[in-house]
Amino acid sequence: MKHLLIVIALFLNIASGCQSDGGGNTEEQAVSGPEKVTYAVSNEVFTNPERGFMHTWQVNSEGAAITAASLNNLKKENVSLILRLYYLEKFKTTPLSQAQLDLIKTDFTRLRESGLKCVLRFAYTDAQDGTDASVAVISGHLDQLKPILEENKDVIAFVQAGFVGAWGEWYYTTNQLTTPANKKIILDKLLETFPKEVKIQVRTPKIKQDFVATTTAMDATVGYGTTNTARLGFHNDCFMASVDDYGTYINVTAEKTYISNEALFVPTGGETCPPTDVPVASCSIAEKEMTMLKWTYLNLDYYGPVLQEWRNNNCFTDFERKLGYRLALASSSIKKEAALNGTLEFNALLNNSGFAPIYNSKNTFLILRATSGGSVYKKKLNFDVRKVVPKVTYDLKESVTLSGIPAGTYELLLKIEDNSSKLADRPDYSVRLANTGVWEATTGFNKLSQTVIIK
Repeated sequence: MKHLLIVIALFLNIASGCQSDGGGNTEEQAVSGPEKVTYAVSNEVFTNPERGFMHTWQVNSEGAAITAASLNNLKKENVSLILRLYYLEKFKTTPLSQAQLDLIKTDFTRLRESGLKCVLRFAYTDAQDGTDASVAVISGHLDQLKPILEENKDVIAFVQAGFVGAWGEWYYTTNQLTTPANKKIILDKLLETFPKEVKIQVRTPKIKQDFVATTTAMDATVGYGTTNTARLGFHNDCFMASVDDYGTYINVTAEKTYISNEALFVPTGGETCPPTDVPVASCSIAEKEMTMLKWTYLNLDYYGPVLQEWRNNNCFTDFERKLGYRLALASSSIKKEAALNGTLEFNALLNNSGFAPIYNSKNTFLILRATSGGSVYKKKLNFDVRKVVPKVTYDLKESVTLSGIPAGTYELLLKIEDNSSKLADRPDYSVRLANTGVWEATTGFNKLSQTVIIK
């Protein structure tokens, strides 16, 4: 019988995906001393906000809005992002129409209702020999868009600078938009128009280096702020397609190192395209490049043969896990008893096995949920989740006040929620930790398998 009980206990520990260590052998230590719980890492592919493989959906002027059905279908693919590319070909010399503005508003509303976000881009042509708009027209369009962008910043993950040249990729311009003076005017206007919380991605590292007048990557004192430097990231739409990625780089080694350092704070993402003078990127090359450049999203719709190479060689699923961030608890530790209106010392170790950190600020809460009655109390942590960077274990230590929480027994949970009050209570926009048996899909909470008695 004794052996049977031991087997059952071991099974329960495995099933819960974590293991506790009371820190001592005496009954007193087991009740009131620190208790450490270790967590098993999950290999599951699942959705998290603002990261991963995405689809590109473009729409011409005054075209059809995104449908709720098409957005809901993305959840079957574990997709949380789309690139929404608006072509403004009807408005190269005129203001945007109300129909165009309404289209954009409708899309944002449906994204929010569906629990997704977009990477946003605007362009005037999809042809190399097509025409774009003047600086004055672009500026006027951004003025029209500004209130819409402010109202809907919660569902904009990132912005690709756009507007200039074919596909908005800052080349092939017909209005001299790529002169140093005009590039500065357009970037200044983009940074002024979009809310300071929104990061803007430029097409090449040199565009940013010229704008900020340095080739030195920013450090944490700048990177976690909202200055112009801290808001400019990068998108590469010919990733791994040639030695210099079709002109993305001038000094390849130096500029990749620059992006690697910058991408601790600002996002990189984009798409592959047909390789020239290089083989289709193998799994190992892609893994190396995305690790170094900290890729956070990648287009599922282009370039197909590159993606198929990864499927054929069984690394596509691994990239589904690793694109962007993938945070997991290693352990947590608390004392099992706390005084009424006292404090709770909460310690946890977190790892990030993804290619990139989280780039947009989040609010993190320690949740205390009564084991009797289920009352929930949220205690905000000072923790900045953006600082859980790849390959470095983050040591989270916080002293949490228990004021306002009645005496009783509480299970502990962690919630990392969207910074926007409009999305904070939506589980789709909460961060799921990559541990087995911790995620609550209905609440967006991550269970810590810890309890505390307040007395």
